[in-house]
Amino acid sequence: MTPHAHPNPDLLVGEDRRPRWNSAPFRRQGFHNLHLLTRYAQSYRAAQVMDLRPSSEISIAMRDDVRRLTGLPWFSAMAVIEGNRVLYERYAPDFGPDRPHSIMSISKMSANLIIGRLWEDGKLDLSETIGAIMPWIGPGYFGASLQDVLNMNVQNDYDEDCANAEASVFQHEAATGMRLPSGPEPTNRSFLAGINLAMGARDTRNDTGSYLYKSANTDVLAFVAEARGGRPMGQWMADLADAAGLEGALHIATDRQGFPLLNGGICLTARDLCRYGAVLARRGQGIDGRPFGSAAFLQQTQAGGIPMAAPRQHLRYSNQTNTNGVWFGHGGYGGQYMVANPETGRVAAFLSVLDDENGYESGYYPPIISMLSEICATR
Repeated sequence: MTPHAHPNPDLLVGEDRRPRWNSAPFRRQGFHNLHLLTRYAQSYRAAQVMDLRPSSEISIAMRDDVRRLTGLPWFSAMAVIEGNRVLYERYAPDFGPDRPHSIMSISKMSANLIIGRLWEDGKLDLSETIGAIMPWIGPGYFGASLQDVLNMNVQNDYDEDCANAEASVFQHEAATGMRLPSGPEPTNRSFLAGINLAMGARDTRNDTGSYLYKSANTDVLAFVAEARGGRPMGQWMADLADAAGLEGALHIATDRQGFPLLNGGICLTARDLCRYGAVLARRGQGIDGRPFGSAAFLQQTQAGGIPMAAPRQHLRYSNQTNTNGVWFGHGGYGGQYMVANPETGRVAAFLSVLDDENGYESGYYPPIISMLSEICATR
């Protein structure tokens, strides 16, 4: 007799065309527990933990923008560190210092560190085409240069419009264990290989004058790193946990084959998110003094990039980071942002969960970015 069964409710796509964990009524619970809800995941612990001791800087807590933004109903956590000092931290009543939180696209900054390391080691040329590195990739990336993929400067038919429930970014979820597929389950590799040129386009050239944000770019870079690095992506994640000196686990979603989701799959505590950012603030150096990323590549990152769209037109998208030429940062779908400033050594992270229908509001981020940038510029 066949047992009765029903689809996993957390991953089942509802009437809003989203899995329950990402539907408006459940999104906060989903972001606070995504390391447990995603279908496939891996976790990594560090051998040595970067010490953090309370050393409050009262002026941060007294800032009007800090009090206003941490008082919003969507707020989860905020933390600021400098070296081994915790200058500020605050948590929502339903969250806490030991709770992992989805950092969504802040995960992409790991690609800067990994590709930068391979570039400095002479294993990658930024002018190479993706097709030359991975002959299996489809036309949406085959002729694109590695540098353009790093800078979100590629045009193809992958769509990141969060207001469109049929967008490619949500189809991508089915290939990475974030929702139940409507048919046969693809792998991340097969999904990426199926991305085509934009309708009517003859190549991947971006003529818009601004970046074209596509999360698929980051996963393409992860496969590039495996192809040229000669080892599984999971080993890079283990090394990242060690380089950052994480206290809790680095949780990362994967596809069914165990390939880590660098585009947005990492979950960390607020303090560990600052430890992760500190690797960039130390210009790619791990807590043991050995390089995980590349200082030279990060210097190029500060100098290069493609203009971002309004309301972030004062920033550039460069090598899987946002930058103003001084700090490195990145946002995450749902309400996350982190800034790491190498000049001051400060890292500031803000975690929240928007509960509107789309989980995204472009005007929500600028005051958060401004606040974190100003706090990280002070010393």
